[in-house]
Amino acid sequence: MKEQAVPQLRRRLGRADLRAVPEARRALRELLRHWGEPGQSEVAELLTSELVTNALVHTDDGAVLTATVGPSALRVEVRDYVGRRPTPRAPAEERTNGRGLVLVESLADDWGVRPCEVGKSVWFELGAEAA
Repeated sequence: MKEQAVPQLRRRLGRADLRAVPEARRALRELLRHWGEPGQSEVAELLTSELVTNALVHTDDGAVLTATVGPSALRVEVRDYVGRRPTPRAPAEERTNGRGLVLVESLADDWGVRPCEVGKSVWFELGAEAA
C-alpha cells in the first residue's frame, strides 16, 4: 500500500523581516485551498500571522514556519531560536499590540509551546470542521 504524502509548508523567515508575514499568509492560503470548512483557513491565516509576527518582533534571529495538513486537523508551528517562553497577556486598551497569543488561545482548538534544543516552537492546531 502506497503512503500518501502529507501536504506541508515549510518556510525560513529572515531576521526581523516583517515582509515574511504576508508571504506566510499567502503560502498558507495556497496550502489550505481545499481544506476545512468555510472560515477555517482565514482563522489559520490570522493565527499564523500572529505567531510569525511574534517570532520576528520578539527574537533576534530568524524563525521557521511549518504547517502540516493532517486527515482531520492543521498544525502550524513557528520555531525561533530564543528559549524565553511567550505568555498571553491582557492587551492594554490604548495599544494595538499584545493581542496575538490571546487570539491564538481563543481561536485555536489547541496550542502550546514546545522547548527545542535551541529555542522553542510555538504551535496551534485547528480541526478541519468549524466549531
